[in-house]
Amino acid sequence: MRFDRAADQTMSAYFRRHRDLGQRDRAFVAETVYAVLRRRRSLEAAAGGSGLRSLVIAALVRVHGLSGRALEDTLTETERALVARVRAARGEALAPGVQADLPDWLWQRLAEAYGDTEAMQIARASLNPAPLDLRVNLARIGRDEVLAQFAARGIAATRTPYSPAGARLEGRPQINRDPLFAQGLIEVQDEGSQLLAYLLAPRRGEMVADFCAGAGGKTLAIAMLMRGSGRVYAMDTSRKRLAALAPRAARAGVSNIHPLVLSGENDVRAKRLAGKLDRVLVDAPCSGFGTLRRNPDLKWRYGPERIEALAQEQFCILAAAAALVKPGGRLVYATCSLLATENEAVAERFAAARPEFALLDSGELLADQRIPLSSQRHLRLLPHTHGTDGFFAAAFERR
Repeated sequence: MRFDRAADQTMSAYFRRHRDLGQRDRAFVAETVYAVLRRRRSLEAAAGGSGLRSLVIAALVRVHGLSGRALEDTLTETERALVARVRAARGEALAPGVQADLPDWLWQRLAEAYGDTEAMQIARASLNPAPLDLRVNLARIGRDEVLAQFAARGIAATRTPYSPAGARLEGRPQINRDPLFAQGLIEVQDEGSQLLAYLLAPRRGEMVADFCAGAGGKTLAIAMLMRGSGRVYAMDTSRKRLAALAPRAARAGVSNIHPLVLSGENDVRAKRLAGKLDRVLVDAPCSGFGTLRRNPDLKWRYGPERIEALAQEQFCILAAAAALVKPGGRLVYATCSLLATENEAVAERFAAARPEFALLDSGELLADQRIPLSSQRHLRLLPHTHGTDGFFAAAFERR
């Protein structure tokens, strides 16, 4: 609850220090911690305070559904009274931000952008754990073959509704031990993230850049669509993040990816590619509020002042990446944020500053890829509507 680093990193460090915990114990601990992070405000309201032990007890009762009798041997007399109070608590009279389990400032931003009703739907959908989505490596295997192999091993999986490469699993099988994963035939990737590659729509033989590649999930999706031809530059300022891409590319059988560690958005080596690239994806660093199903700690780690700083950084990155696009080329700006400050405002500021870039209709671009997803000119994906993480994207063509 200090929020000095990502929750999943803190959890991993804890489990490394407590190797005596079995798999079921680890799952129980993780689920309880994430329940507190997801529902912190409503649990505080039910428990009548923010003490950590009280929040855990409230989570065990309200989220896990444990009874006072099940917990009796571990509770003090005061805590037994707390259980009764938590069980009797009702949420209807709570303030909207508490009902949504969001900081008040974030609730207000969402309500302004989407209206109270849809903002509450987004918030409540973000309280649910995300499904396990996979991207099938279509350059090497068909999606139906992957689904058939899963079915033969008793793993329940279905097609994702939008991404032609997506498969959605039920439950949480250890997919990194599956032979399909070991052979590079599948990758873990949210369906919304997969759709960004289809919006970019790279073609065989082209020169393409993933300007903020990170560990390379979208880079690999782009390379898959290019069927190993052409050249994909994976650019990032973090050498450590890019280093994770090499083994993933080798496992996927991809050889046309070229990592490039940047010193910043105005890196000299990147400038050598100015005006030469057919397509550039800018999946910009952002608040990540579209991923609250997976990363609920983000809503407590960032405040409004951080969002304003991110928006300025995003604009600078987008402007630098735009210089790489050749006339007739495509530029896609994307975030996994729900906030207009990071999304529409940045895209509109860029369009005003760079009139040679014309905004394209994202719905039409996806229709060209035979993806049945109705969209306005900007692409907006929301957890309660599409079942994906929250994503925003704007596509431009350089005149």
